[in-house]
Amino acid sequence: MTQTLHDLINAENHIAYATDAGRKMHAKLQAVVINGDNCHGDLELIRRIKSCGAAADFFGPNSRTEAPVAGYINNKFISRRIDRICINNKAKIIDILDYKTDVSRDAMRTKYIQQLWEYRALISKIYPGYTIRTYILWTHYWELEQVQ
Repeated sequence: MTQTLHDLINAENHIAYATDAGRKMHAKLQAVVINGDNCHGDLELIRRIKSCGAAADFFGPNSRTEAPVAGYINNKFISRRIDRICINNKAKIIDILDYKTDVSRDAMRTKYIQQLWEYRALISKIYPGYTIRTYILWTHYWELEQVQ
């Protein structure tokens, strides 16, 4: 199929718009703190997060946002930033949350699962013996999905 210049420009504009919207959503989510009734950040986002049940746990005062992690996987250096991470040293459980603003859950699923696998692999080297669980918060649907 031959694409016209108009089609290519529209596709490029769509990608730029989606990237910008995702960046803005990440910035707003980064500022959210939920601590019972004491909440900080965008009130509409707080309401939506609370509607996702366990998702609110990732926005507590002890969670970390944009946590850097780096190391080697299969002799390749990997450097990433985790959207949200919660570390429970007593229970030896680490929960990792990645925000996704996509309209389609399936379009990039393989890439996202790979990304979460990398987070898990890097964190497991830092915290051996911990159970590491990974999740995606789909902000288009406001649903929390655990990814194995």
